[in-house]
Amino acid sequence: MTLEIFERDRDATLNRALIVWLCRIAGLAMFGVGLVYWVRLIGVFDDPLWRFDLMPIWWRIAGPALAVLYPVAGVGLWLATSWGGVIWVLVAACEAVMRVGFPHLFGADPLILGCHAFGLALLAALRIVGALERRRAMRRDR
Repeated sequence: MTLEIFERDRDATLNRALIVWLCRIAGLAMFGVGLVYWVRLIGVFDDPLWRFDLMPIWWRIAGPALAVLYPVAGVGLWLATSWGGVIWVLVAACEAVMRVGFPHLFGADPLILGCHAFGLALLAALRIVGALERRRAMRRDR
């Protein structure tokens, strides 16, 4: 009996630790990409797409939105909160619409989309495993 409880607690702790590590790594990446968007907006470089006043209108709309959403997602993921994952899905959806729906305007960037897809799939898999473990533990306790 006590061995089963120990194994259940260990599995839940391992799953939770993996989720926290994934969220922290993704949070750092999101915060870094957010900083890149802020650098683009404030005009550190003289390239036309690296200054807000020289950007085309479509980048003037998408740039500030992503410059805000990326760091917010990064903070939420670093704290391993549920809203961090929700903002991450929102950022990934925005990037997907930009990169897949309008590649002639924003450019196609499969690396960004692939990283979002891989990270979100891994997070979803870990959450599903955690939910299945909790369900199995509840059935055992009955």
